[in-house]
Amino acid sequence: MSALIELFNYDFFQKAFLAAVFASISCGIIGSYIVSRRIVFISGGITHASFGGIGLAFLLGFNPLLGAVLFAVAAALGIQFFTKVAEIREDSSIAIWWSLGMALGIIFVFLTPGYTPNLMSYLFGNILTVTSSELWWMLTLNLVITGFFALFFQKILYIAFDEEFARTAGLPVQLFNYLIIVLIALTVVLNIRVVGIILILSLLTIPQASANLFTKDFKALLILSSVFAFVGTIAGLFISYFLDIPSGAAIIFTLVVMFAILRIGKALV
Repeated sequence: MSALIELFNYDFFQKAFLAAVFASISCGIIGSYIVSRRIVFISGGITHASFGGIGLAFLLGFNPLLGAVLFAVAAALGIQFFTKVAEIREDSSIAIWWSLGMALGIIFVFLTPGYTPNLMSYLFGNILTVTSSELWWMLTLNLVITGFFALFFQKILYIAFDEEFARTAGLPVQLFNYLIIVLIALTVVLNIRVVGIILILSLLTIPQASANLFTKDFKALLILSSVFAFVGTIAGLFISYFLDIPSGAAIIFTLVVMFAILRIGKALV
């Protein structure tokens, strides 16, 4: 126990702990909406499209997270536009942006002179390398998300579960769809350092699957998902540190094991 407490004497671990807290809140809330709307693969498309921005940032020499934000938001709005305005099938729209982002990312990384040492942390995550500036951005995102959901909770609830009813009730469904898709993009990008592009989709869905075992209430789902995400992230962080294994993989593995235990336990009760 003392060894665990001593870890908090290290600055990098304090930052990792705060990143786990912030990631749990944003992914818990946004992930619950994604799962409720059944738009998990839209999030996957946005996630992989952001790799194009990371590759461009390496090539031009600016902050990779800024590049990821630009590509992720463009992909999010592009998927929404292609589906609603250009009337392209949603799965085709996702595939187009998913493939475009990954292809551009690979090309840009290939064209980047020298070796790109930080690339693996963006692909697979490394919560121990989160910087102070990234923590401030994660905190800001959490404040925006919690404020937005608290202020418009009833409207978001209608749109999440019955979009047609929301339209007939006169709600600005299209506007909310665009706003929330941008929040999804920002959540994906700003949590990439926690579990990486490859695994971020799991952080947006596995805690929600665990929470769904105990509640169908949307508000309770938001809270429970954040709690499960926090427990799994912190446990995975400790496991990765003491076993000296990649943190992103350890976090997701822990979340999957948690879900399996909870599912079996609920079945036996």
